Amino acid sequence: MTTFADQPLDTSGRSFKLSMLLNDTRYRSLTFQFIALVAIIAFMAFVGGNLVRNLAEAGLNISYSFLGEPSGYDINQRPIEYDSQSSHGRAAVVGLLNTLIVAFLACVTATVFGVAAGVLRLSNNWLVSKIMAFYVEIFRNVPVLIWILIIFSIMINTAPAPRDFRGEDASASVSLFGTVAVTNRGVYVPKPQFTNSFAGNEVAEDTGEIVASSGLYDWLAVIIVLIASWQAARMVGAWATRTQNETGVRPKTLYYSLAIWILPVAILLWVLGLTWELPELKGFNFRGGITILGSLIALWFALAIYTGAFIAENVRAGILAVSKGQTEAAGALGLRPNRIMSLVVLPQALRVIIPPLISQYLNITKNSSLAIAVGYMDVTGTLGGITLLQTGRAIETVLLLMLFYLTVSLLISFFMNVFNNRMKLQER
Repeated sequence: MTTFADQPLDTSGRSFKLSMLLNDTRYRSLTFQFIALVAIIAFMAFVGGNLVRNLAEAGLNISYSFLGEPSGYDINQRPIEYDSQSSHGRAAVVGLLNTLIVAFLACVTATVFGVAAGVLRLSNNWLVSKIMAFYVEIFRNVPVLIWILIIFSIMINTAPAPRDFRGEDASASVSLFGTVAVTNRGVYVPKPQFTNSFAGNEVAEDTGEIVASSGLYDWLAVIIVLIASWQAARMVGAWATRTQNETGVRPKTLYYSLAIWILPVAILLWVLGLTWELPELKGFNFRGGITILGSLIALWFALAIYTGAFIAENVRAGILAVSKGQTEAAGALGLRPNRIMSLVVLPQALRVIIPPLISQYLNITKNSSLAIAVGYMDVTGTLGGITLLQTGRAIETVLLLMLFYLTVSLLISFFMNVFNNRMKLQER
């Protein structure tokens, strides 16, 4: 006989009660999150209202109209067109691009330095291992600002001045077949330009020759072709892997991949009429080409070698986290040490390396704000420096700086977390 107590309790039709928001585990976390969100919004509203009232009492207001006013100052490193008559908003964009450029270069270089140093620290060669340990301990225990100043001082004191390139008995010469000039002011390299630009080319009035230019649409076309070539090369690689799984023999795809990468880009550059503008010594400095200032180089390498020391420890920890049996099993199959590291150890170590690597990339982006120490005009030097001093809009400029760094940090975290999820081991 079945009693009422033996029957299972049916709660599917139970009515909702307010007490469930705290007592039911299904709703408790959502309740606390909602309360925290309301508290944050209320606090921000209180602070914002208080700020507006205080500014009104002082006869001030929050306005971003100053971004359209002429800036009145020059910027030494300009990835886009800019002069002293451009607006403060354009100056902020130039500084923003300068920050992104040095952050990207430093992230890539620091990763290379860190991976190399982390792997070599575990080398069986005693000398190599100790040299890498010395590098890690020295560079990560000295403030990055010191390294920025040291590298910048070395560059301006050891590299030749532009005047050393002048005359028949010049003490310095342009390297790489007369295309690259390394001076104490920076490095001058050839600039690619197009005579058949999508945006059209101007004609010189005195000579009637077509003036080569380099437009946004031209580079967008090059990027699109590169992406298409990359996708095509991936498809060829997937076909080769499929064939290997079916037949046991992997077809040779090297020449196909090279053709896919080289031919489309070469044809596009030929259609656009690729030419090179070489740097030339005119007056007291080099003109033409692309200028890479010494301040950018110093900041770039200082951030790279400093952060690379931290990444090296992350890489070493990731490698040590891989079971030793994996290495021994790969060696028993006849794999060489370099193949074991690239095919067996590092792919498994990535799940340990990537999470702290995200923090190091964020540190590079934020540490790039030290650029003003060597005169490199990043977003902190333009928007948070000269623009702030000229306009007196401290609150507005600081809010824009916070928004920029917050946005960049969130984007880095998002894409690196997506990459981290793809690198995770797929468990059955």
